[in-house]
Amino acid sequence: MKFNEIVVTSRSVTIELENNDIVKTTPYELFVNDKLEYKGDKNVVSIFNLDPDEEYEFKLVENKNTFTKTIKTKYEYVSLDVKRFGAKGDGKTLDTNALQATILACPDNGRVYIPKGDYYTGPLFLKSNITIELEDGARLVGDTDRTHYPILPGETYTSDETDEYNLGSWEGNPLSCFASIITGINVSNVNIIGRGIIDGNAQNADWWVDVRKKRIAWRPRGVFLNHCSNITLQGVKVTNTPSWNLHPYFSTGLKFIDLVLENPKNSPNTDGCDPESCSGVDIIGVYFSVGDDCIAIKSGKIYTGRKYKKPSEKFNIRNCSMNFGHGAIVLGSEMSGGIKDITVSRCLFNQTDRGLRIKTRRGRGKDAIIDGITFENIKMTDVLTPLVINMFYFCDPDGHTEYVYSKEKLPVDDNTPYLGDFKFKDIDCENVNVAAGTFYGLPEQPIKKIDIENVSFHYAENPKEGVPAMMDFLDPMKGKGLIFSYVDTVNIKNVTFDGLKEKDFELFDVKSFNK
Repeated sequence: MKFNEIVVTSRSVTIELENNDIVKTTPYELFVNDKLEYKGDKNVVSIFNLDPDEEYEFKLVENKNTFTKTIKTKYEYVSLDVKRFGAKGDGKTLDTNALQATILACPDNGRVYIPKGDYYTGPLFLKSNITIELEDGARLVGDTDRTHYPILPGETYTSDETDEYNLGSWEGNPLSCFASIITGINVSNVNIIGRGIIDGNAQNADWWVDVRKKRIAWRPRGVFLNHCSNITLQGVKVTNTPSWNLHPYFSTGLKFIDLVLENPKNSPNTDGCDPESCSGVDIIGVYFSVGDDCIAIKSGKIYTGRKYKKPSEKFNIRNCSMNFGHGAIVLGSEMSGGIKDITVSRCLFNQTDRGLRIKTRRGRGKDAIIDGITFENIKMTDVLTPLVINMFYFCDPDGHTEYVYSKEKLPVDDNTPYLGDFKFKDIDCENVNVAAGTFYGLPEQPIKKIDIENVSFHYAENPKEGVPAMMDFLDPMKGKGLIFSYVDTVNIKNVTFDGLKEKDFELFDVKSFNK
């Protein structure tokens, strides 16, 4: 049983096992310098409390099989303890200034060390070339008074008035928002590691009250990364966030590894991870249990997408467990800059409304291209509708207008989105309820190609009724098969239905159907 190191810092290492198993595997033991550090079955494991610039022997033992590898931790110049800067960690004292001072005082290749304790804090701003470690038992607890939060302006014109400097963002538009508990602006080479907790404390504030109304500014996230590069979050838990847990924005080289992203099921807009116009993103070994979509990949609404034309691209999502969200993996609906080259593998989707969910609509624009999407080796359990692609998504103030919902063939113009190739392979879906999958292209711009291979759908004994896609004039359904509407090419190979009482394939304006 071989493994690879996927994150190495001055104080920690994360390994990922080489196998085809989903999230978990056969039990094994992991020794570091002959000391037992982990016993269990996770495919992704992090080890902390290591010393910097040291070689360690990692030995994995499974039955009588042993695999050994030497891994050297990174160099560290100095470690700064936040308590020496005056942080109390008593859960009552406002520790923002002491925590921020430690971050600002930390030199390149230094570590900000946050020991056990509850640190009541407002937003903290990152700086480049440092590591922040939250010890197991350390918790950053969000200030409940929104007037203590700095505001990130949505748009500020440059001095020569030829461009804009955008700091704040809300749902795909450059709008003023509050800074987040962890905020990164134009920083690079930052690690946030450990088994500590970033707790937005939203349940004790008014962040989840009257959420569609802007009060001073739009709500903060748990972690907000604006135009950042080479950022790693490893091991930490992010919870009780005012809105999205993680929001990387126009950032590159991101690693979200072995995290826990957790919010109450009824908490509004608490998506797990929403990368927006980002490239080179690894989301590996993450546990999601949130109040909205688990992962929602975005690239802005029409203004931002058309201006910057920056797609979200080159994503690897592996060994993740998605639980109880609206959608497990969602693309859109704010995707006017495009989304491409996304691979999702070895993941578990559990009790989400939908598995794959693509949301777009007329008006997203000609740069709103989604292409090169691959889902393989996925297990879905109690997912109401495993596969959903919807080009009639009724979002935004004009979402219920005839322009959005019309099934007539409209002209292809600068406002028409495009959906390209989608591959679904080696997927097992248990307890399907509403439908196995629904694919709704536009009459004027059909979905180009859908390949479905080695996919099994097992239906619930008494399927629940529901609407698979958020589009006008779609009737509730239950126990349906695969429905294709306005798709150029559909390729089906070894697709099975267990317990299906309806028609297996329903085709409407499909040019080529190959089975």
